[in-house]
Amino acid sequence: MQYKISRTIEKPLREDFFKGKVIILTGPRRVGKTTLINHILESNTNILFFNGDDRNDREALAKNSFKYLDNLIGSKEIVFIDEAQKIEEIGNTLKLLVDNYGDTKQIIATGSSSLNLLSHTSESLTGRKHVYELYPLSVSEIYSQRHPLDLDKELENLLIYGTYPEIYSGSRKVKEERLLEITRSYLYKDILALEEIRSSSSIDKLLSALALQIGSEVSLNELSNLLNLNLRTVERYIDLLEKNYVIYRLHPFYTNERKVLSKQNKIYFYDLGIRNALINNFNPLSKRNDRGALWENFLINERMKLNAYTSRYVSNFFWRTYDGAEIDYIEQYADSLDGFEFKWNKERKAPKSWLEYTNATYKLVNMDNFKEFLKIN
Repeated sequence: MQYKISRTIEKPLREDFFKGKVIILTGPRRVGKTTLINHILESNTNILFFNGDDRNDREALAKNSFKYLDNLIGSKEIVFIDEAQKIEEIGNTLKLLVDNYGDTKQIIATGSSSLNLLSHTSESLTGRKHVYELYPLSVSEIYSQRHPLDLDKELENLLIYGTYPEIYSGSRKVKEERLLEITRSYLYKDILALEEIRSSSSIDKLLSALALQIGSEVSLNELSNLLNLNLRTVERYIDLLEKNYVIYRLHPFYTNERKVLSKQNKIYFYDLGIRNALINNFNPLSKRNDRGALWENFLINERMKLNAYTSRYVSNFFWRTYDGAEIDYIEQYADSLDGFEFKWNKERKAPKSWLEYTNATYKLVNMDNFKEFLKIN
């Protein structure tokens, strides 16, 4: 049975139309940004569309003359710029449009690289933009109109194939073919194009190494030696992969540096299907030794989406000390410090040293209560 899946940010995004600000929608490639905007605009025909992949469109929008742009746009009420990060000085162009049009026209820009889209618009569009991030499908989106038991039945598929919109509803063979295609053709296309990196082989090797270390602290020095890459190159590639929504880092939490075992980060993937495709492992959970790591990555991903879509702005960490005490995931929010340990089916008590922190809480998240953690009714 096929289900129509609504995106959580659609309603607030619609409500921001014609309020005198640019709407910027960013997120990983192939998560449905263009599809979402086209869906929202489907009943409106007074639209001018630009695509940053098109050289003519790039050249037209790179001209910082409002008179030229105004003639180009004419009477159109909505200007939709897809793949906007590829347009030179896009921030200045968007500023010109919103400053001159105000709430009489709606400017929309989408892109898959926060480095090139958000960084190039941060200063020029201060106070002039609404920014939304779209992620792979969340479990709350997939199962909002379905019985919670459906999530239990499909959980293994989510851990193996992820939740990219085009992947979720396909057969096993189709899922694997599409995921492998994405990793080979689209995953870091913007990095190669925009950062003038000629060869993808080093990034391929780095991603494969990172894919084998999810849930573990990552040593950049070890990666540098393993891959025979300069340490600064490793640092740069990881930064670019994060800003292009392939991976993200979780930093260690500490208030007393002497008690911290390491200041190394943990690295996770925005989508587990992508992670598994990188190491070409689509085996069922019963035949895997990385089930715990997949479970941890899955729960952190879904919690991240939940917090983002409900505008709950938390600081995220993990915690580990010299004496072996550790907690997988921490949320620091207002005066609270909430620790979560992720186990597939095991029990684990709270470390005593963790509860010594002011306002610290602890919760084990396993198969019995993970839907509560993800707010799935």
